[in-house]
Amino acid sequence: MIGLTVCQVVDTKSSEVQALILSPTRELAAQTEQVIQAIGEFINVQVHACIGGKSVGEDIRKLEHGVHVVSGTPGRVCDMIKRRTLRTRAIKLLILDESDEMLSRGFKDQIYDVYRYLPPELQVVLISATLPNEILEITSKFMTDPVRILVKRDELTLEASHSFEGIKQFFVAVEKEDWKFDTLCDLYDTLTITQAVIFCNTKRKVDWLSAKMIENNFTVSSMHGDMPQKERDEIMKHFREGNTRVLITTDVWARGLDVQQVSLVINYDLPNNRELYIHRIGRSGRFGRKGVAINFVKSDDIKILRDIEQYYSTQIDEMPMNVADLI
Repeated sequence: MIGLTVCQVVDTKSSEVQALILSPTRELAAQTEQVIQAIGEFINVQVHACIGGKSVGEDIRKLEHGVHVVSGTPGRVCDMIKRRTLRTRAIKLLILDESDEMLSRGFKDQIYDVYRYLPPELQVVLISATLPNEILEITSKFMTDPVRILVKRDELTLEASHSFEGIKQFFVAVEKEDWKFDTLCDLYDTLTITQAVIFCNTKRKVDWLSAKMIENNFTVSSMHGDMPQKERDEIMKHFREGNTRVLITTDVWARGLDVQQVSLVINYDLPNNRELYIHRIGRSGRFGRKGVAINFVKSDDIKILRDIEQYYSTQIDEMPMNVADLI
């Protein structure tokens, strides 16, 4: 959707940057670049991803050569603007992808920093599957009389909504943390039927779990924000190509990323907030395919699970024995 919109807005007769897309993760910014590249090659739209962990020199070279669209992460984009390499005078469209994530926590100051350099007649677009009220209130500071296209929460039930109609959700009761690992090992053959993403709440847990799986002769890969960008790119490439089938990760992977073959998501840890739940399980069942989400639930997690069920008007049943048949 973003790619099509941006390609329609751009005037290819000019070589200046006219659209800026900001994303919370480098992987999502790179994916957006690839989508715009695929559409734009037919109409000569030039796009470049400005993301941390990549060569600053390459960014400078590409931007000085002339691009129409920049997809990036806030830190690197801000740096390029301050270096006067990314010229902002012709930018007419700013898109904040996964905007609730972008406007909360660490990104807010960087986004305001970028915003100060943009032309006053700019069009601002916020996109996300979840937009809590406090984030909607923040938007009044930099949006003038915005048009709101909001899906009511009761229409976003996980069975009924178009995005999630193919995702079946289950839970596995594990009395204590130590039991999760054995449960995951039991499920391993099910994971590798197609491709699976396993979410943990911390980078440390990702490292621990992947090391323990490998130690027990299971083949897995892992990714989180503390890894060098080159390594993250390599892992993403292998996973997209289907060379690795099980990816253990943090919420760096929860938003926006599309890998068609992923049909199983496991929440090894239940997410810290209910918005993240819908983003995580949405990594499966993409492009109208079937998807399954399995939640590992300790005794003290039951309340969180019930809260998610109530919030999204959905039902999460105990995992059946034949779960492999549903994928």
